[in-house]
Amino acid sequence: MAAAVWNTDTGEAVYRSRDPVRNLRLRVHLQRITSSNFLHYQPAAQRGNDLIDLATFRPHPTASGHRPDEEEEEEVLIGWQEKLFSQFEVDLYQNEAACQSPLDHQYRQEILKLEDSGRRRNRRIFTYTDSDRYTNLEEHCQKMTTATREVPSFLVERMANVRRRRQDRRGMEGGILKSRIVTWEPSEEFIRNNHVINTPLQTMYIMADLGPYGKLGYKNCEHVLCTLKVDSNGVITVKPDFTGLKGPYRIETEGEKQELWKYTIDNVSSLAQPEEEEREQRVFKDLYGRHKEYLSSLVGTDFEMTVPGAFRLFVNGEVVSAQGYEYDNLYVHFFVELPAGNWSSPEFQQLSGITQTCATKSLGMDKVAYFSYPFTFEASFLHEDESAEALPEWPVLYCEVLSLDFWQRYRVEGYGAAVLPATPGSHTLTVSTWRPVELGTVAELRRFFLGGSLELEDLSYVRIPGTFKGERLSRFGLRTETTGSVTFRLHCLQQSRAFMESSSLRRRMRSVLDRLEGFSQQSSVHNVLEAFRRARRRMQEARGSLPQDLVSPSGTVVS
Repeated sequence: MAAAVWNTDTGEAVYRSRDPVRNLRLRVHLQRITSSNFLHYQPAAQRGNDLIDLATFRPHPTASGHRPDEEEEEEVLIGWQEKLFSQFEVDLYQNEAACQSPLDHQYRQEILKLEDSGRRRNRRIFTYTDSDRYTNLEEHCQKMTTATREVPSFLVERMANVRRRRQDRRGMEGGILKSRIVTWEPSEEFIRNNHVINTPLQTMYIMADLGPYGKLGYKNCEHVLCTLKVDSNGVITVKPDFTGLKGPYRIETEGEKQELWKYTIDNVSSLAQPEEEEREQRVFKDLYGRHKEYLSSLVGTDFEMTVPGAFRLFVNGEVVSAQGYEYDNLYVHFFVELPAGNWSSPEFQQLSGITQTCATKSLGMDKVAYFSYPFTFEASFLHEDESAEALPEWPVLYCEVLSLDFWQRYRVEGYGAAVLPATPGSHTLTVSTWRPVELGTVAELRRFFLGGSLELEDLSYVRIPGTFKGERLSRFGLRTETTGSVTFRLHCLQQSRAFMESSSLRRRMRSVLDRLEGFSQQSSVHNVLEAFRRARRRMQEARGSLPQDLVSPSGTVVS
């Protein structure tokens, strides 16, 4: 005889069904493999010395009147929340004094009807439904960990009695909650009902009485074959999983008379008829169609296009981090300056922002503050002048880094500016900053003890102020100190009809974009030259031989 292939995977399986759970049908098959009382016989006659006729062997009837072979194997079809009484319940509820609740009296009437009609179709296999007391006790006795000697904590003991079933939900009238949002003095009942996931859940246990012949109805012989849990979202949890093509499960009883049982659990729910499936598909198709129309009404069907000759810039940015500053608890104030002329932004658009205060972390030799502060803005450029001399300027991002201490004193840590990228895509900008300083020790002592420092009245003075109309901008006498840097991550999108039109408008707009890109490259080269000139000026200041210099329109010192 070939050895049986057992199914040792007794973990739970999760299914999701759109059909009503009342259509669920299971077939449970239970069979005894080995028995302590392997032979039951009654000799009828003897033909010789101590010889027994084998033909006279026949099964010995049990006290319940059933033959042993009838209790060796059993198969039952079970529906969802279908109550099958055990022998213990049959014996218990026949006594009217044991009935305490209305449910007990109802069970008594059903048992009496089954006994009178003789239509009881189960012996060993029975069920505990969601309404039975066993469901409560079983959940209360469940272990929370895998420890052999688990000591339940205070929280476990308090939460063990909270069941996620038949929760009373209060309705809403006019969108206003009937209960208060904050309960200052919650009762124990309120805590039990609210400090748990409030998903209605129903449970059902399929059990087996593995007692010996004629001794059914003992609690210590009851074993759980399968646990079914269904929530309001149609999620069905089965433990263990349906047998299917896998081998049967096994149960070994304990005690002096050890026995081996095998059982299978199969899903035998009836399949839907083609007419029902077609009707269901039509219902879901209509539902999904209505939902799609609702989403389309929110989003709209027309793609927003720019006007002819216009260019739109969308920037989704992030203030990533700041590093290299003297004090802790940094925050960044930033804004975008649109060049005067043909640049504009919507009225609702905010072109400035302030990050949260962030403590620094040590990263190598530097202290870094990670903000991860998102921002977004939109700007438009309308090209009107086609002359080559009308070189458009690109928007500039200004930033100011400040620190805040325990006494709510703030200090300016640095100013910086960067031209926004002229090409679409993802860009990472690292903006170096500086701050104005005063000569002498008194200014640094005031900054340390009292907070505050020299500030720029106009942040655009970091580059060329928008209000400046002269030919020469002099920064002579302004002493600065290089501080840290701020990292920005920008995702730039550009939109224009010139990208898809093949008319004169496209050629005209292309020329503008080329000039914008050339301006961006020119600005990058200009920044490099400006950095060299600043370094040269600082060296001359250190030597004390700074001559009377001329100042270029960009504000750099030209010897």
